[in-house]
Amino acid sequence: MRAQVTKNTVVTLKYNVTNPEGEVVDAGREALVYLHGGYDDIFPKIEEALHEKRVGETVVVKLQPDEAFGEYDASLVQVEPRKQFPKELEVGMQFEGGPENSEDEDDFVIYRVTEIADGKVVLDGNHPLAGTALVFTCTITATRPASAEEIAHGHVHGEEDEEATRH
Repeated sequence: MRAQVTKNTVVTLKYNVTNPEGEVVDAGREALVYLHGGYDDIFPKIEEALHEKRVGETVVVKLQPDEAFGEYDASLVQVEPRKQFPKELEVGMQFEGGPENSEDEDDFVIYRVTEIADGKVVLDGNHPLAGTALVFTCTITATRPASAEEIAHGHVHGEEDEEATRH
C-alpha cells in the first residue's frame, strides 16, 4: 500500500505551472518538497487537493490570483531618481524597502527594477506573478513521516540530504 498524504507528512512533488493559456510559467526543474498539514509551505488550495492522495497520483489545480500571488497592487510601484541607486543597475535587480504607506518599521517589500529611463528607476513591489491565474500540475513522487523537529519548526529540514521514502 502506498503512503497517503496526511498531516505531518513530508511530500515530494514533480510539478509544473502554466498560465490559463498553457504557457509555462515554472517548468519545475527541481522537485518541490513541503510539509503537509497547514504549515503554509504551499498554497492552501493545492494542499487541499493533495490531501489523502498517494504516491504516483497527479492533481491539476487552477488558482485565481487571490489564491496564488495576489492581485496586482499599483500602489507597490514606485518611481525613484536614478542617482539613488548603485552605478551597476539593471532591470531585474531587486532591493528591499518599506512600502510608502506603512507605519510598521518591520514591514518590508522586495522591489524589482522594471525600467530604467530618463534619469528615473521604476520599482515594482508586486510578485512577478501577481494578478496572474495559474494552473499547477503536480505528481506525488514520494512521502515520508515528518520528524518531530520538522513539525515543531513547521517546515522540512535537509530535503537535499534526505531521500524521501517511496511507498
